[in-house]
Amino acid sequence: MTDLTDVQNYFPERAMVVVAHPDDAEFMVAGTVAKWAKHGCIVSYVVITNGNKGTEDRTITSDQLAEIREAEQRAAGLVLGVKNFEFLGYEDGYLVHTLDLRRDITRLIRKYQPEVVFCFDPTARFLWGTYTNHPDHRASGDATVDAIFPSARDHLTFPELLDEGLDTHKVKQLWMGSTENPNVWVDISETLEAKKDALLEHPSQIGPEVVDFIGVMSAMQASEQSFEHAESFRRIIFDQPRTATPGG
Repeated sequence: MTDLTDVQNYFPERAMVVVAHPDDAEFMVAGTVAKWAKHGCIVSYVVITNGNKGTEDRTITSDQLAEIREAEQRAAGLVLGVKNFEFLGYEDGYLVHTLDLRRDITRLIRKYQPEVVFCFDPTARFLWGTYTNHPDHRASGDATVDAIFPSARDHLTFPELLDEGLDTHKVKQLWMGSTENPNVWVDISETLEAKKDALLEHPSQIGPEVVDFIGVMSAMQASEQSFEHAESFRRIIFDQPRTATPGG
C-alpha cells in the first residue's frame, strides 16, 4: 500500500494537470511533473483557454498568438516528460464555470483516468497580499473540482459520455496550486533546472529575468522544509476515513 504521508516518494501511475492558460502549468507544477515523469508517471496536460490575449504586441492577431502559445506549451511539456496534451480552445480572459466546461473536463478525466489531478485553488481570490488571481484561474479550478466530484464519478451525470465509451472514474487525490493554504510540499531541488528550461519555452510570455526569479520563489516555498526548493499544494485525498466530526 502506498504511504501517502511520504510525499517525496509518492509517484502515481497517472496524473493530470488542468490549467487555464499555456505556461500556467510550468509556473505551478513543472518541478513536480518532471520528478513524477522521471519515475514513470504518465502526465497529461489540459489547457482550457487558447491564451490569445496575453500580449502587448499590437501587430499580432489573436489567432496568431493562439498558435504560438500552443506550440510553446507543447515544447515546454516535452521538456518535462508530459505524454498527452489537450487544448480545449476556450477564449482567453472570458472563462466562466459553465456546465459545458465541466463536461469537457469530465470527459478528459474519464478518458485518461488520472490518480491525481492538479488544478488552481478556486478559493484563492487574492494571493500573498500582492496578487489578484486571474479570473480564468479561479474558473478553471472551480470547474475542475466539480468535474472530479461528482461528475466524473457518477454515471447519471453527463450520460452522453457513456455513449462516447467513457466510463466513470474516481480520482484519488486533488492537488491545488497557487494556494495560501498548502499542506504538502514537493522537493523539486533536482528538477528546478527542468522547470526553468520549460518556462524558457514560452518566449512570447516569459523573459530570462522571470525564470531567474523562479529559484527565489521555490526557495521561499521550501523555507520551512528540510530541502532547498519546493512546490506547494493544498492536497485532498478522497475516500479517507474521517478523523474528526464537526464540533468534535
